[in-house]
Amino acid sequence: MSAVNTRPGTPATPAPATPGPAAAPARRDAEATKAAILRAARYLLARHAHADITLRDVAERAGVSAPLILKYFGNKDSLFARVMSFDADADALLDAPLEDLGRHMVRHVLESQRDRGADPLLRIAFAPLHGDHGEVLRANFRAHVIDALAARLTGPDPDLRAELAVAQLIGLGVMYGIARGPRLRDSAATDIDGIADRYGPAVQAQLTP
Repeated sequence: MSAVNTRPGTPATPAPATPGPAAAPARRDAEATKAAILRAARYLLARHAHADITLRDVAERAGVSAPLILKYFGNKDSLFARVMSFDADADALLDAPLEDLGRHMVRHVLESQRDRGADPLLRIAFAPLHGDHGEVLRANFRAHVIDALAARLTGPDPDLRAELAVAQLIGLGVMYGIARGPRLRDSAATDIDGIADRYGPAVQAQLTP
């Protein structure tokens, strides 16, 4: 090993540079922060009119700064355009074969509320709060959820059956997340499969009558 030069007036040999942090953890942190911001915006959108929600409200709920929201989403309208889309929620909700879809959707609604505190459908119930933005919410809901489900159904009246099936899921979400039915919540905490076995066939009856 070579000796470090320590003669007076001579700078010491610099130590080897320490490698910087890996990029992957930083990306994970950014994704986690974005997810927290979206969760906060969804929470507020389900409880307040769009016009009354500020970026500061979202930032406080998410535990971040308002400038960070601007960095990731650009502005309030861009952020809430993401929150008012049901596209990603519908992808997960409908991610099962048609013959098992009713049970899958029941499980997904309950697991989303229990584990993430975010129902995939329930914010449509608050569309009347949001004026013109409520119409955007309704249009996205019809296109991303109802129409996407109806396109998978065969037989008569697929659009009506899709609406009826989704209505059952919204009712389940209301009972769990808004009415907070204690027996439903207790059962979901320990036996979601049992609830899916009870409730799934009622939803499935609209999908494959």
